[in-house]
Amino acid sequence: MTESTEHRVQGVDHAAFPTFDPVGTVRFYNGVLKFPIVHSICAAGWGPEDHPDFIHFFFDIGNGDRMAFFYYFGLEPIGDPSAPGDSWARLPQGTPGYFVNSRHLAIHVDSEEDLLEYRRRLDDSAWPCEMQVMHETIESIYTHDPNGYMIEITRALRPVTPQEDLDATLTIEALCDVVGGGAPSMDALLVRKAELIVERAEAWEKESVR
Repeated sequence: MTESTEHRVQGVDHAAFPTFDPVGTVRFYNGVLKFPIVHSICAAGWGPEDHPDFIHFFFDIGNGDRMAFFYYFGLEPIGDPSAPGDSWARLPQGTPGYFVNSRHLAIHVDSEEDLLEYRRRLDDSAWPCEMQVMHETIESIYTHDPNGYMIEITRALRPVTPQEDLDATLTIEALCDVVGGGAPSMDALLVRKAELIVERAEAWEKESVR
């Protein structure tokens, strides 16, 4: 079976999140970011008897992909609203910010002009850009939406190379090995990755001269 037939998915159909603030959610995604509303489902009497009626509504985020929200009638916010986290999950006080924000949605644009236009829209709204970061291969802006979800808008600075794809494969294989070994650390990962490179170097060399 060839690689093209093994990898058959075509991207994200939609990513879905709960909201307790549909008005703010629509203002942010449709009013500020200008994402079109493209679909909604009015679900009345759905599921078991204790299941509330709900609205499931969708925004177009480009390329046929969508971002969706559930609003459940009568369901009050769950957890301590002052605790770290978002509408989906509230975490214990003192949870590191880097862990709280590790769960986020990143949406890509094609150019610096597009990225700066979204920054302008955010900065002119109630949800201004919180940071703009130049990573190794991407540049991103970040904010939190009305539900507390971190949203990233990003552009590619350059293409990712096949060599970087191979490096990623080796890194994740080494990570799985050291986590499975019960004593994970960055040092252990780098050692295991070096071992994998040595183990496979001869095969790579033979393949390169074919």
